[in-house]
Amino acid sequence: MVTLTYPKDFNDWRKLARGLLAEGISPTDLLWEARADGSLFGESFTPQKSTQLVVPKGFIDLARTAAAHRSDEQWSLLYSLLWRLTHGEKHLLSLSTDPELHRIKAMVKHISRDIHKMHAFVRFRKVSEHENSGREQFISWFEPQHRIIRLTWGFFRNRFAGMNWSILTPDECMHWDGQKITFTEGVDQSQAPDEDALDELWRGYYRSIFNPARLKVKAMQSEMPKKYWKNLPEAEIIEELIS
Repeated sequence: MVTLTYPKDFNDWRKLARGLLAEGISPTDLLWEARADGSLFGESFTPQKSTQLVVPKGFIDLARTAAAHRSDEQWSLLYSLLWRLTHGEKHLLSLSTDPELHRIKAMVKHISRDIHKMHAFVRFRKVSEHENSGREQFISWFEPQHRIIRLTWGFFRNRFAGMNWSILTPDECMHWDGQKITFTEGVDQSQAPDEDALDELWRGYYRSIFNPARLKVKAMQSEMPKKYWKNLPEAEIIEELIS
């Protein structure tokens, strides 16, 4: 039995998977565990070989997204699917009833929903203006369900290209300076700014679009789950508007 610690991200998993395949190690011979030092089951395995693989692009896209799942169950599933794809099951991705493929696709669905919520519920607060360029500086705090920050950079770069911003999360932080995206380690919420004037604009906008004749509380909470309310300025007036 070979012991493996969970990879950090998709790139780490891909490098590890190539080595495992090169050495012919079957998924049934692997034991995945979360201890960073590998001490629970002995020393963690490091492949000595590597190989270049040709697999369907659909699998790479699936794996890249599934890698963001917080459960860490995806790593063993992905390697099992990869092993099968390269050992006689070339059409595996078309088998919608396959249990392992179904589980991975369910994870991808959860991640896609989490990305959608991040797109919708990030709220920036102005903190300063750059002395030389005059570009406004904004910061937002967000708590995603999964480790999705690197799957969202294109959306935020394109949507908010005209200002400098940082999105802070417990996992990782993302920054845009008008030229490039950079990433730094995660922080806690104390690093995020408190309320600013933009919060009142959000509340004013929310009041203006609120239509009591079309109010469906359960549907609203399904689209805007309560776990996000604490970081949304407009959430402060939801109970008031419902009343």
